[in-house]
Amino acid sequence: MRKPDHQAASRMPVDESDLPDFFAHAPLPIAPLDDAGRLACLRLIRTESVGPVTFRMLINQYGGAENALAALPVRAQLSGRKRPIRVCPRDQAEAELEAAARIGARPLFTIEPGYPPLLAHIDVAPPLLYVRGSTDLFARATIAIVGSRQASAAGIKMARDLAGDLGRAGVVIVSGLARGIDAAAHQASLATGTVAVLAGGLDIIYPPENAALHEAIAERGCLVTEMAPGFQPRAQDFPRRNRLISGISQGVVVVEAARRSGTLITARFAAEQGREVFAIPGHPLDPRAEGTNQLLKDGATFTTSADDIMQFLKPMAGAAQTPRRTAFEEPIMRAPSGTLPPSLDDEDRLAVQEALGPAPVAVDDLMRATGLSIRAVQIALMELSLADRIEHHGGQLVSLKPAGN
Repeated sequence: MRKPDHQAASRMPVDESDLPDFFAHAPLPIAPLDDAGRLACLRLIRTESVGPVTFRMLINQYGGAENALAALPVRAQLSGRKRPIRVCPRDQAEAELEAAARIGARPLFTIEPGYPPLLAHIDVAPPLLYVRGSTDLFARATIAIVGSRQASAAGIKMARDLAGDLGRAGVVIVSGLARGIDAAAHQASLATGTVAVLAGGLDIIYPPENAALHEAIAERGCLVTEMAPGFQPRAQDFPRRNRLISGISQGVVVVEAARRSGTLITARFAAEQGREVFAIPGHPLDPRAEGTNQLLKDGATFTTSADDIMQFLKPMAGAAQTPRRTAFEEPIMRAPSGTLPPSLDDEDRLAVQEALGPAPVAVDDLMRATGLSIRAVQIALMELSLADRIEHHGGQLVSLKPAGN
């Protein structure tokens, strides 16, 4: 039997004409964290079945990580989790934070001031970054310059010229601290502002010949990673790094790239994230230009100088750091910390489960199919995430995991 009082309020007709305004709100709530708050956030992130989307939902619903940790066992059981959820032990999280402090790094969570604002609004933004250096750089205009590790002399010169000219115009240069184009871009922008995004821990220097540049960026720019100290990067970690490079930046400039270059992964991420992709044309007979020339054929912005990029940045001045909310980011509640969040009855919970299937579906489509409010759908999805029964996809899509997975 339904509870007619507060539970019935979770069902409401969805007026599709209201959806665009519904998602247009002020920037995500942020507040400084004390040591206890950082420890709780890290434990929450390192807890089983808590991914980036679930982390945001839990923080929004419970008003903080400490309350969320306390509520996890019950919430995880509500959608039929078979065994207790494994919460990250306090001493394990403390050891990770101590390791970061030893190398001069600090954690930066999505809910804290200083987190890169553009990165915070990409699909499934990493809840935690480790940084070493000045996070003030994230508040300025940012352009990524990437390219071949086996760069030509002309490519190196182009990267240096672009980075130097953009830097003198007040633009922060973002890259991946790799050999070739990346290193040239960082070197040319050390004096004006540069951010290096790493695939491993901040104490892991890769490639080894960039050790001096690595330290110089830590002192004069900013090093960034989503990996814990001591983490040795693997091949699959470099695409994750490339996603952060484009996510931090307003646009990505590809100087040289072979047809199957990893640099093109950064360009693809940039396009998916709504960033501008710039490409430097190259000689048709140079294999290092095959990727950039193909980008131009596919619609990338033809670029030969920093002026081409500045023409793109000028209309965005003052507006680039305020992207719109997504359905997953809409706060579930605005009650004070410690207040119990709204709950679902079994009928509402079952309605969301039945509306899901193996094909990814958008959250607003779940709202229409069930007639539930966004808050009710979010709570149901959060419980299903903790029960390890759904998958989160890009574009704010979710699907039910196959039985037995």
